[in-house]
Amino acid sequence: MTFDKSVGEESVRTKLTRPTVEGTLKATPPPTADSRKILRRINSSAPIRICDNGGWTDTWFAQHGAVFNIAVFPAAEVQLSVFGDDGNSPPFTIDAQNFNDRYSFEKPNGTYSKHPLIEAVFDCVPVSKGQAVELSIFSEAPAGCSTGTSASVTVAVIGALDSLTPGRMTPYELAATAHKVETELLHQQCGIQDQIAAAFGGINFIEMDRYPQATVHRIVLPKSTERELEARLALISVGPGHSSSHIHEMVIRELEEAGPDAAKLEPLRSTAAKSRDALCAGNFAAFGRTMIENTEAQRNLHPELVGACHQAIIDIAKEYGALGWKVNGAGGAGGSITLLGGPDRAAQRSMLQTIESVNPNYCNIPIRFSSVGLSVWDSPLE
Repeated sequence: MTFDKSVGEESVRTKLTRPTVEGTLKATPPPTADSRKILRRINSSAPIRICDNGGWTDTWFAQHGAVFNIAVFPAAEVQLSVFGDDGNSPPFTIDAQNFNDRYSFEKPNGTYSKHPLIEAVFDCVPVSKGQAVELSIFSEAPAGCSTGTSASVTVAVIGALDSLTPGRMTPYELAATAHKVETELLHQQCGIQDQIAAAFGGINFIEMDRYPQATVHRIVLPKSTERELEARLALISVGPGHSSSHIHEMVIRELEEAGPDAAKLEPLRSTAAKSRDALCAGNFAAFGRTMIENTEAQRNLHPELVGACHQAIIDIAKEYGALGWKVNGAGGAGGSITLLGGPDRAAQRSMLQTIESVNPNYCNIPIRFSSVGLSVWDSPLE
C-alpha cells in the first residue's frame, strides 16, 4: 500500500515493506500479572471518523475516488504494559475490555483466535525477544457503529507496539499497516479512509487517484466555523452492531461487473469536493445538502445502506429543521448516522431527546473534534 503526501507543490511517496506471515497460534490461559514486574506502561489513542462523504469510492472496486471525513472523539484507547519475558508463560496478552475477554497466546504467525484484528498486529509489528506485553483495549464507541472503530483500534495498537523499537512510523505508514492487517491478513473488505482518519486526525479531503494510493489534504477552517460545525453535528448510534464487510459484499456483488466507471459511483465521487468547498466557504446549508446528496447516492448504490432505523431518525431530524444527515460507513441494519443541526441549539437538544425517546437502541454519542490522529505517551510506573 502506497500513499502520496502533498507538501506544498511537491509530492513525497512513502512505501512500507512488511514481513511475511506464517505459522500457528497457540491460545493459552492468561499469565498471573502480579507475579511480573512492569517495566514500562505505554498509552495510545486514535480517533474514529464521521460524515464520510464520498465513502465507497476509496475501495478496490472503485479504483479511484475522493472522501471527506472528520476525525472525532471518543477515541479507541490502548494501554500497553511491558514485562520481562520469563519464558514460563506466553508473551502476549490481550484484555479486550468492551468484550470482557482476557487471554494469552504465542506469536500468531497467521492463525488468529478470539480477536483477529488485534492479534494480527503482532504479525506486522515485531516485539523484541525477552519482552512480554499485555494490551488493554477500550472504546466508548459501540462495536459495529460504522465510524471506523476497527481501524482506530488497529492504529492505536500499532502505535503502542511501534514505540517499543527505535524510530517511529509516519502517519502514512501507520495507515498502510492498519489497512494491511484488515485486507491482507484478515481478508476483509475495507477502503483506505478509516485508517487515514485514525492516523492523521483532523478534517480531511482524501484523493485516491489509484487504489490504494492517496493524497491527504488537511482542511483548516477558521476557529469560529470549526466551533460552529462541532456544535451542530451529532452522532447517533442506531444499534445493534453489525459487520461492515457483510454490507460491503452486497455492494460489491452489484458493482464488480460494472467496473470502476459504474454510473452509481459518480454521485458519490463528487460529494467529497462539495463538502470541502461548502465548509471552506462557511456555508452550512450547502454542507447539509451535500450530506443528504451522499446519503441518497448510498441508497441508490444499494437500498440496504440506508436502513429503516436511519430513515426514522432522518424523519425526526427533518421535523426539527436539521440541515443534513449522512448514514456513516456501511449503514444497513445497524451502524450510525451523522446529523447537522440548524443554528438553534435548543431545537437541536430537543431533536436529540426525541430521537432517544422513540427507540431504546438510539443513542446520542457525544463527540469532539480530534485535531490530531494517533497519540502515544508513557505513564509513570507509580
